[in-house]
Amino acid sequence: MNISEKTLQLAIEIQQIPAPTFQEQRRAEFIAKRFNELNLIDIEIDNVGNVYARRPGAGEEHPVILSAHSDTVFPMATDLSVRRAPGRIHAPGIGDNSLGVAGLFGLLWQLDEQQIVLSDDLWLVVNVGEEGLGDLNGMRAVVDRFGDAPRAYLVLEGMALGQVYHRGLGVQRYRVTAQTQGGHSWADYGKPSAIHELAALIARLTKLQLPKRPRTTFNVGVISGGTSINTIAAQASFELDLRSEDPAALQSLIRSAETLFEQANRPGVQIQAEIIGQRPAGEISQNHSLAKLASKALRTQGVQPQFNIGSTDANIPLSRGLPCVCIGLTRGGGAHTLDEYIDTTPLPLGLEQLFALVTTIFKRL
Repeated sequence: MNISEKTLQLAIEIQQIPAPTFQEQRRAEFIAKRFNELNLIDIEIDNVGNVYARRPGAGEEHPVILSAHSDTVFPMATDLSVRRAPGRIHAPGIGDNSLGVAGLFGLLWQLDEQQIVLSDDLWLVVNVGEEGLGDLNGMRAVVDRFGDAPRAYLVLEGMALGQVYHRGLGVQRYRVTAQTQGGHSWADYGKPSAIHELAALIARLTKLQLPKRPRTTFNVGVISGGTSINTIAAQASFELDLRSEDPAALQSLIRSAETLFEQANRPGVQIQAEIIGQRPAGEISQNHSLAKLASKALRTQGVQPQFNIGSTDANIPLSRGLPCVCIGLTRGGGAHTLDEYIDTTPLPLGLEQLFALVTTIFKRL
């Protein structure tokens, strides 16, 4: 079995282990066991749930950190059935990010097969908390641990082959809660309803004028609350996601949203806005040596690189001024849906890209 097929097989094994954000332990234990089978050293699971392993190099001063997140957006009870079709694998979470995690092993197998000794240590990290409300807590712990010692941080995603994410998209998230006295829908009609108040607030948010350039967005992704159909809701909440590729534009949107929150307070209605997520922005130039190496690794495989911005684990090192890019292994679609799939044909190119980039970083950075 070639390395691509072994990587796909491992990706399916990983995908079959449920790993919602904050519930990645079973998957972490599986990965730690597989790392141990490859005779890596310093294998550990830290206090937030990240799995670390070190492939020793000739030195220890300036390692490369290669990471992939283990968590998924799917609840624990999700049907994780796999369906294979010619050139394609369908399965929830297969590309985001089971294949990314399996790609760490694909690289290790290739390095071992060619008996390559790198000039410094290569650290493999399978981190938690990239999705949803994880708030990149896993990658924060990784960067806190290694700081500015590494030559580079590389973040691996299963899909997005051809993309070089060298810019981190700024994100701020809120849980907005309304509280009222509530009451009976008939007997107390006219009293404020927490649900009605939030609906009106969301309507006002939709009327905000957002710039198309720099691209700036908002989304209410979750609404919850109320007691019954014939009860005036005493409490309700929604979760709000604000994003912009420009930090100044994001701050402007934050100020506008917070002003609306404040204005929604009135007698009998209390609005509270809690920040539940902050993904800091950051970037390296397209002319940075790491970005150039990532671009060259793709071109060598006949893949045209696209420099891009995204909200990934790369946000954390980039926001701290550290060299980092996020790259993909293959193409696919339906991410974060039950119809998620990956294309298997491009995977050998993605693995060769990863191998070329890692080995070149140790020679050039």
